[in-house]
Amino acid sequence: MKNSNKEYSYIDSVHRDGRIWNIAVMIILLLFPVAVALIFEAMPDWAGLGMGLVATAPMYWAVGVVEVITFIPMLGAGGSYLSFVTGNISNLKLPCAINALENANVDIKSEEGEIVSTVAIAVSSIVTTVIIAIGVLLIVPLDPILSNPDLKPAFDQMLPALFGALGVALVSKNWKIAVAPIVLMLILFVFVPALNASTVGIMVPVGVLFTIATSRLLYKKGII
Repeated sequence: MKNSNKEYSYIDSVHRDGRIWNIAVMIILLLFPVAVALIFEAMPDWAGLGMGLVATAPMYWAVGVVEVITFIPMLGAGGSYLSFVTGNISNLKLPCAINALENANVDIKSEEGEIVSTVAIAVSSIVTTVIIAIGVLLIVPLDPILSNPDLKPAFDQMLPALFGALGVALVSKNWKIAVAPIVLMLILFVFVPALNASTVGIMVPVGVLFTIATSRLLYKKGII
């Protein structure tokens, strides 16, 4: 009972602080365009803004709901609050959290997993900020190197290499479960031209639901 109370107290504080900081960041982000509009007396065309939101906002609402449902079970409470503030979840924060949990051999549903995931994402955010600051300072002298066409193929493979390495570690442990969703995604992205990098946020829950369904089927058949 003592450990249960401590765990509840920790999670309770995470949710309290996470809500405060997320709401504060949201207000700060919204205040910037308001301040610019007031300072430069450049108010937006409200009719045009409304039409633009009607055309684009529903897609972002859908992606936002999907990402919350998909990412929170993998990131934990503290990691989720921090990730949704700092952004770049699927490309950076999620791989860092999963890799840290794997190395620490802890489960995200435990208090230790919550702490490990949150620390990993926090360190990732700090490192990203430092690298961006260095990049801003060195962008001019490094521009000839970064824009070199000979290096473009290498830069294009950085993200696939990251997820490939992470995927191999996870697939090797549960290869029977991984075969069906991998085949499904390969077929969809190869033969459906409309699917691209911008639709990944929507396809993730599709893959999750498909994996759950096939895993349950394999379990009933006694394969896993």
